[in-house]
Amino acid sequence: MSKTQVIVGLGSCGIAAGASKVYNKLQAIKDMGNVDFILKKTSCIGMCYKEPLVEIIDENGSFLYGNINEDKAAELIQEHILNKNPLQNYVVKSELFKTGEEDFFESQVKIVLRNCGYIEPEDINEYIARTGYEALKKIAKNNISREDIIKTVKDSGLRGRGGGGFSTGMKWQFAYNYQSEEKFIICNADEGDPGAFMDRSVLEGDPHSVIEGMIIGAYAIGANQGVIYCRAEYPLAIKRLNIALAQARERGFLGNNICGITGFNLDIYVKEGAGAFVCGEETALMASIEGERGMPRKRPPFPAESGLWRKPSNINNVETFANIPWIIYNGAEAYAKYGTPKSAGTKVFAVTGKISRGGLVEVPLGITINDIIFKIGGGIQNGKKFKAVQLGGPSGGCIPAYMGDTIVDYDSLSSTGAIMGSGGMVVMDETTCMVDMAKFFLDFTAKESCGKCTFCRIGTKRMLEILTRITEGKGEEGDIEKLEELSYKIIDNSLCALGQTAPNPVLTTIKYFREEYEAHIRDKKCPAKKCRALLTYTVIEDKCTGCTVCAKNCPTQAISGERKMVHFIDQDKCIKCGVCFSKCKFEAISLT
Repeated sequence: MSKTQVIVGLGSCGIAAGASKVYNKLQAIKDMGNVDFILKKTSCIGMCYKEPLVEIIDENGSFLYGNINEDKAAELIQEHILNKNPLQNYVVKSELFKTGEEDFFESQVKIVLRNCGYIEPEDINEYIARTGYEALKKIAKNNISREDIIKTVKDSGLRGRGGGGFSTGMKWQFAYNYQSEEKFIICNADEGDPGAFMDRSVLEGDPHSVIEGMIIGAYAIGANQGVIYCRAEYPLAIKRLNIALAQARERGFLGNNICGITGFNLDIYVKEGAGAFVCGEETALMASIEGERGMPRKRPPFPAESGLWRKPSNINNVETFANIPWIIYNGAEAYAKYGTPKSAGTKVFAVTGKISRGGLVEVPLGITINDIIFKIGGGIQNGKKFKAVQLGGPSGGCIPAYMGDTIVDYDSLSSTGAIMGSGGMVVMDETTCMVDMAKFFLDFTAKESCGKCTFCRIGTKRMLEILTRITEGKGEEGDIEKLEELSYKIIDNSLCALGQTAPNPVLTTIKYFREEYEAHIRDKKCPAKKCRALLTYTVIEDKCTGCTVCAKNCPTQAISGERKMVHFIDQDKCIKCGVCFSKCKFEAISLT
């Protein structure tokens, strides 16, 4: 290596944390000409909890630095490059010494994320250097038939990573079976839950892997047109996708007679969506592409027979397509060795919430929830207790801590009431109110309902009203039963997966945390001390010093007392704002 490389993580997460300022600082140092190094960009590296991230690669190896700001960036150049003195206090990953962050990487297996954080996403040459487009070339060179490609995908055990978990190979087979002069291959990059962070990161960090997967899928089913449906709120992903598509056309990976395969003609374009959650459902997505309101259609006919513009179509999501080149290049057996017999391969999760190491992780299916949270994620923040994890996005279910040994695969998660979804994993600690959490997720799905189905449109609102009453201390006996009854009515009478899964957070929290609902309704108490209307603030006499800080800051003058005397809170005036609790330096305010 002739020069030291300095690589800055410039995915959306890094940019939000200040990585652009770090990059500009490094560029300014480079422009001064006092030190010579190659400055490069990459995307999300996965360690979102350590952003901004800067990697330095020199003759001694790779050093990944975390929590870098402009001042630290200048320090890195001075000490690491000029003085040959790596700053171990900032290093979060290195092959030369331990950093204390090894567990974050140890259990991961990167297939979908194989290039994210390793390549410049706007440079096709870097993708090609890491076996990019080799799977497509393998098909062309060995004259692999469409039937054999589909068989390979079937044999790999790959299931759709968009939520439903249907066999990808079988889905391709259905589209292949319908003959038409015009067929479509569609990538769903519009899913609006926490797992969509994963989709966005892959599109930002490795757009060519998705494009290559789509090209292979198009060849397998006989499609000649491709669409990537991406929400407009992902401007960086859209920018890099369009750059990658232009590069693929220039290199002959898109166009006519691709890779010398006579008659294989394909182009792909990006369709920007408005970010509607319902457009994660494939028929609603196609309606949106056609310029109609994004609403689900009755099935049958299924998209494989009559999809976009009523032509045979196949839809997979970003993660599914990103797996395809790896499977074709390495073989079905190599992929199937990961995971479980019915859930092969790996899964990417966007891990967030009350967890020490939040970020993007890719793990083999079959790993336990506890291993993800405690080994990779470093456990719960601030020494709190693990209470529950919500899996599958807003429509997912909440799994209690005592079921932490549940393995992560499609069937095991479904048996708990949760779903795999597109990979959202929200971790909760003992301070989380499960009734409030159910209300939070239902509020999202109720607002995102397209309104076509009466039970989804109105039923979710009625459920939200009940949950709101409960958290405000106005819950009544029978409310739990009403929630359950409404849930099953909505599930049974909704046309698409939005309505069919929207009640999941409510049903699972009732199933596993029913006592919290009962405490809210019968005792008018929130065990997690989260719901403001159910809290009572009182002064602890033994701790009160009479400093008057609480009284001075109370917005309703509900606190009285002389200086250096014990104070008193008038419950009739108290609006439960919590200012006294947060301002008291002597922990003299009790919260019950």
